[in-house]
Amino acid sequence: MQNFANAKTEGLAQSAFLFSERKSANTELFCYRFNFTNFNQFFMKTNVKFLRALLLMLPLMLIPMALFAQTVRVTGKVVDVSNNEALIGVNVVQAGTTNGTITDLDGNYSIEVPSNSSLQFSYIGYVSQTIAVNGKSSIDCYLSSDDQEIEQVVVVGYGTQRKEAVTGSVASVKGDVMREMPGSNITQSLQGRIAGVDLQQSSSKPGATMQIRIRGTRSLNASNDPLVVLDGVPFAGNLGDIDPNSIKSIDILKDASATAIYGSRGANGVILVTTTRGSIEQDAVITYSGYYGIKTVFSKYPMMSASQLRELREYTGRYANSADEEAGIAAGTNTDWQDLMYDNGMVTSHDLSVTGGTKSAAYNVGLGYYKEEAVLPLQDYTRFSLRAGLDQKIGKYLKVGLTSNNNYTINNGNSIGVVLDYSPMVSPYLEDGTLRRTFDQNTTDSKIWMRTRETLEAVKDNGDWEDKAQTYGTFNSLYAELSIPYVEGLKYRSNAGLNMRYTQNGSYTGVGVFNGTDPNGASSGSLGKSLDLNWAVENLLTYNRLFAEKHSVNVVGLLSFERDQYHSTSISASGIASKKFLYYNLARITDDGATTVNPNGQGYSESGLKSAMARLMYSYDDRYMLTVAVRNDKSSRLAPSKNSHTYPAVSVGWNLGKEGFMSDIAWLESLKLRIGYGQTSNQAVSPFKTLGTLATRPYNFGNDVYSTGYSVQELANDQLGWEYSETMNYGVDFGFLKNRITGSFEYYVQKTNDVLLSVSLPATSGVTSYMANIGKTENKGWELNLNGTILNDFNGVTWEAGINMYSNKNKLVALASGADRDEGNFWFVGHPINSIYDYENIGLWQPEDYYYKPAGYDQSYGEILEPGGDNSVGMIRVKYT
Repeated sequence: MQNFANAKTEGLAQSAFLFSERKSANTELFCYRFNFTNFNQFFMKTNVKFLRALLLMLPLMLIPMALFAQTVRVTGKVVDVSNNEALIGVNVVQAGTTNGTITDLDGNYSIEVPSNSSLQFSYIGYVSQTIAVNGKSSIDCYLSSDDQEIEQVVVVGYGTQRKEAVTGSVASVKGDVMREMPGSNITQSLQGRIAGVDLQQSSSKPGATMQIRIRGTRSLNASNDPLVVLDGVPFAGNLGDIDPNSIKSIDILKDASATAIYGSRGANGVILVTTTRGSIEQDAVITYSGYYGIKTVFSKYPMMSASQLRELREYTGRYANSADEEAGIAAGTNTDWQDLMYDNGMVTSHDLSVTGGTKSAAYNVGLGYYKEEAVLPLQDYTRFSLRAGLDQKIGKYLKVGLTSNNNYTINNGNSIGVVLDYSPMVSPYLEDGTLRRTFDQNTTDSKIWMRTRETLEAVKDNGDWEDKAQTYGTFNSLYAELSIPYVEGLKYRSNAGLNMRYTQNGSYTGVGVFNGTDPNGASSGSLGKSLDLNWAVENLLTYNRLFAEKHSVNVVGLLSFERDQYHSTSISASGIASKKFLYYNLARITDDGATTVNPNGQGYSESGLKSAMARLMYSYDDRYMLTVAVRNDKSSRLAPSKNSHTYPAVSVGWNLGKEGFMSDIAWLESLKLRIGYGQTSNQAVSPFKTLGTLATRPYNFGNDVYSTGYSVQELANDQLGWEYSETMNYGVDFGFLKNRITGSFEYYVQKTNDVLLSVSLPATSGVTSYMANIGKTENKGWELNLNGTILNDFNGVTWEAGINMYSNKNKLVALASGADRDEGNFWFVGHPINSIYDYENIGLWQPEDYYYKPAGYDQSYGEILEPGGDNSVGMIRVKYT
């Protein structure tokens, strides 16, 4: 400061400049000294002319000060720097105040601020920016994506939310991660990735989807499959209908506080599928991806060799070798029937897509082809898919869009299975080296048609066999979104989903094919068709605002309607006139053939659902979060007096890691505690169960050979209501070492009440059962998920690893009429729902055992034998009480 006391003219000018820029704690003190001390010395050394010039310059020096004090209206546009796409809903706030706004559908904003202030631009998934106004009236902002932040954005149903603000149990997997493991559908890519989500391979056939259970089994009679939501609209197909190449992300809602907004449809959890979209003002980008692979048998089923099987038969004396087996023994035959069936399979996938956009529209079009051949003969799966998406702005406030997913699948050879019951002592070849048609096994009384890859391919090539399932699905959704003028953050959106899935299953078996006894056995065929039509309309009103930079409020109101119609039919015939007909004309039969239309093979159902929902998500300073939801469903499947049910959900979260008293813990990056309670319900019955059902039985009456009789199969129940579950969920999310290690731990208790259960009736009643709300189940479990970054861009290499562990235990709490067991269905109170009920094996019968029955045993001897079973030496002995 003292250096400026003796400053000359140049020094004073520099001091004035510094004054206009510096705003330290000593600014006013310096200004005081300059105005008096320095000015007096200067006044004594300058002439009057220079003083006059200085006085004339003072107003010019004060102009910037006056400018900073003015208020200006700043307008501009916020775009994504990577693709120049306008960003909608970006928060634009005057720094240090509550004065703010958000960008509109075109990314534009307008705000009045002091000319010397700064603007803060923030948006989920992007790096925030602060720009000084400096008197400018137009400021455009270019935001760059934050990869780490994007990974933390999850879909929570009817909106998105940062993961740190989520209070329910939500798990997410990005589409790129799933595509690292090629497969026909996303279930194969999800296996083992998410704690609490159990995926089991129920079939090894190409194109088969896995069984999905989210936090265990709840219902005894109804489906336990989760709800699939595609781009915000409930999906009427299955996961195999969605091309994995079109998926952007998968979000799974697991607990009731998260799934309650979907009501009865989300009782078993919700899988939210988000597909890729185009971007506004994006140049057209053409993308191709594909792969080709070979499938081989990893391990064959362990089977006995010819010598081992022969030795076992000799030891037990239970079976005699057939003539073909004796011939094989003499020739030293040891046939591996699996080798004669297996061969290398193939899998290939090709996907071509075009994405882009104009100033007011964004589009995405994709075409996919997938084919998988099994290691078994004649078994393959092919899928053709076509998808399209369009988002179009109309004016300043309206936006409309379309999503269409179409696929056509062909599944051949569903009836082909692995041959495991053929004797290795039989040779597959005759003496002349040709393949056998049939052979004897164990006894000469029966013949077995020999199945090998060569014989199966031969009957296929000759047109004597066909087994084909064809499915066409078209799943379309439309939306219109209106930003309400003059009400910031308020939007109305209407979604309409129109879905159709048509399936045709046809099979044909030619003359004598698979018939070991009669090479001229009649041909046969069957044809089944089903059509599922579904439409859903949702009306959403959303209010989303940020107040005072700390209070985030999101309110959603919903009114929706859904209707589902299903129709199926089947027909079968024997003695088809020509193999050229296959299964397409089953009325063309020979004189000794027959066409059968079984009444039990025809079906029709129609049901509807009307729903209303409201949800509030509130966050204060990203530290304290609250989510409250309430929903009402009204179903046509239930009794008129019991068809409506209202259930609540509430969850809270505390970002403990953002508290001031946690700032000294350097190794802890984030820590959040969560607790939630919610109810969900389940229709859990087929339509018309309240009315009872009739059974049909064909019979002969006089000269009428094919009469149809009807009888009551299930009684009506005018008190049939909802099956509902209550869930408590406790969770903790954490991140260590700058989030190099992240994870979560959750514990939950789920109780299902009024379980819809088929109650058996005595045979004397003349009716087998009726459906009622009788029964209770319970699920308890915990989940641990850990993710770590081992190498983070180390010389261009990134290495990540993850592990998840979970445990789920369910049990049956109550059954109908206070019973403690239902042995026919393997249901036992106090035990898991899917219990295995069988005799307890305690060993093999020995000659010295008390209950052993020796050869020539006289029943009148008086000893008590174990009831049932075989008490011969070497047979299994069970515990008898």
